[in-house]
Amino acid sequence: MRVTINGKPEDVAGSTILAILTAKDISPQMVAVELNAKILERDELAGAVVKDGDAIELLFYMGGGHCQGESHCIGEGR
Repeated sequence: MRVTINGKPEDVAGSTILAILTAKDISPQMVAVELNAKILERDELAGAVVKDGDAIELLFYMGGGHCQGESHCIGEGR
């Protein structure tokens, strides 16, 4: 089936969001998923059926970064 993942058309074999994440070797704990503009809760991933033409957005959690001498940082280079 053909879906759009993060704006790019892609052929996938899985029929649920969890199956697609598993096939792509993506841990559900490390990503937030949006299916057709609806953010899914983690407990919905196994039951969220994907259909041909659906749009999936994967938002990955990233750690790291630091600010020197700042109690908070906004913007690049801070």
